[in-house]
Formats: sequence, structure tokens, C-alpha cells
Amino acid sequence: MSISRRRFLGWLSAAGAGTTLGRSAHAAGGTHFTGYPDSLGVLFDATRCIGCRKCEEACNKVNELPAPQKPFSDLAVLEGRRRTDAKTYTVVNRYENVPGAKGPLYRKIQCNHCLEPACASACFVRAFAKNSNGAVTYDESVCVGCRYCMIACPFEIPTYEYDKAFTPRIMKCTFCHPRLLKGQLPGCVEICPAEALTFGKRRNLLKIARERIELFPGRYLDHIYGETEMGGTAWLTISGVPFRELGMREDLGTTPAPELTKGALSVVPVVASMWPVLLTGVYAISQRREKIAREEQAAAVAEAVAKAQAEAKAKHTEAMAKAEKDKKAAIDREVKKALDEAAKAKAQESAAAAAADKKPS
Repeated sequence: MSISRRRFLGWLSAAGAGTTLGRSAHAAGGTHFTGYPDSLGVLFDATRCIGCRKCEEACNKVNELPAPQKPFSDLAVLEGRRRTDAKTYTVVNRYENVPGAKGPLYRKIQCNHCLEPACASACFVRAFAKNSNGAVTYDESVCVGCRYCMIACPFEIPTYEYDKAFTPRIMKCTFCHPRLLKGQLPGCVEICPAEALTFGKRRNLLKIARERIELFPGRYLDHIYGETEMGGTAWLTISGVPFRELGMREDLGTTPAPELTKGALSVVPVVASMWPVLLTGVYAISQRREKIAREEQAAAVAEAVAKAQAEAKAKHTEAMAKAEKDKKAAIDREVKKALDEAAKAKAQESAAAAAADKKPS
């Protein structure tokens, strides 16, 4: 196994900070964080979404993600269930034949930017951070690639760049954090033609959601998804059908992720403090194996070269001997031919002379 220098140094850095990280994670799990006072969020109204995929297109553009195989105007992709991946931060799924619905329903899926993120609570190197504006951001420079965040997330959002062998990253919706810092709207919110997405302070979005539910009680369920699920999320959803009909989990409860993980995270300082020694040993073993492999490869190459040279020399000697033999045989043939021709010529001369002697004078 080959370990890059960058990855190894990242591990050592993470391990050196292990004690502090473990205490912070443990302490955070002891209290329920209700969110920053002016934290931002988005309210998604499932009754308004028309499944146009404009939000997907905007997300792809503002985040400079790879272009999809099929254009965003191709709505045939809605025929199957999709989830976010390393090249797609948000997707829209269509739900047919939902009880109580007059037609197909749609749901936008992206990172929910939890108030107390499970990904952050599971990450012992603090690659994930909850910002005061509501966004959960990721720092690839400290990530060690353990992918605990992927396991911890109850919404199955973080994905991994498996196609990048040396510099893989965890990929997910950033809440358009760079745009928020400039005072701009998230790309998906800005482009939505049906106003299915409403952006603003989370506390105000909750008021808007309650007002809609109160004004149209026959249109909406009396529940705001994300208000309390897993301690609360920045992305909120209201719907006219049970959320499970839109593929959303209804078994998450209201306990925030750090409260659920604090017992497991309490052992992180002990484990992390052993990492420098452990990783140094792993690195040394890796280097030893690579050295042995290089030496074995060099020996094999040298042996193959020597064998090839010996075979070439033997073939050359054999060829030279054969050539010499053929040359001698050719000379012998030419000499014999010359002698035969000379003997024949002499015989002809003798015959001619004898004939001349027999003529009368």
C-alpha cells in the first residue's frame, strides 16, 4: 500500500490535535445547541415544486461542477430515484401515485445543514464546521479520508470522490457559502421559477411556514420538517402529504447528533493520541515494503537482462559458427567446381591433341 506524503502528514497533524478535538466533541454533546440567532435557511414548499430541474442546473453552474451526461432539460431522469453524488450537490426526485395527491409530487434533495451536524460531530479533525450563517462547510486540507461523516449523516448526503486516487474529497452542498458571504442568494433559490424555495433567517422561515399551514390547513400537514428533526436543520420542508411519501425519514427523532455520539467520541482522544506512533509504524512498514519491492524488481530486471544477454551471445556464437561453416562449405564447393572445370578442360585439350596426332601428314 502506498501512502502519499500529503495524506501522511495530514494524519499526523490530525493525531497531534487528538486530545483537544476529543474534549470539544464530548463537551458539545452535553448541551443542545438551538442555532445561531441570525442563522439563515431555506424553506422548501413541496406543493409548489414543478420538477423543472432549474435548481440542479444553477447548482452545477455556481459550484463549477462537471456537466452531466444528459442536459438538465431532459426530464426523463425523473423516472428513477436519484441521490446526490460527488459531482451533483442537489437532485430533484418525482413521486407518482401518492395517496391524496392530484398528480406527481417533487422533492429537492441536498445537504440540510443541520444545527448540530452529525458529520461535524463524527469528524475528529474538524474538517466540517457549522457557520453562523447556517452553512456547514468542509475543509479538505485537514480531512484524513476516514468517511465517518458519510456513515454518521442520517440523510445520506456526504459523498466521496472515489475516482480521484490521490486527492479525494468529501463532496456535498455548501449552501453556496461563498455567495452568502457576498450577500447573494444560493443559486438554487435565485433561479427557482415556482418560488418553491424561500431564503431568509431560519426563525422567519418558521413563521412563514406556520402562516401557510394556518391559512391553508387543507393544503399542508401541520408539521415543519427540519424544525426539530435531529435537533433541527437549516433547510425546512412543508408538504401536503406525509413526508415518508416523499422519501423522507420520519424515524429520526429530535435528539441532535452530538448527543447520540458523545459516548463514542469520548474515546477519540485516547485513540488519536496513539496515532503518531501507529501511523509512523504504518508508514515505515509501507516504505520498507516499497523498498523491498523496488529491490526485488531491480533484481528481477537485472536477471532478465543477464539472461537475455547470455541467450543473445549464445545465438550470436551459434550464428557465427554456422556462418563460418557455410562459408567453408561454399569455398569448398567453389574449389571443387574450379578443379572439375580445370580437369574437364585439360581432358578436352588432351583429346584434341590426340586427334591431331592421328591425322595423316
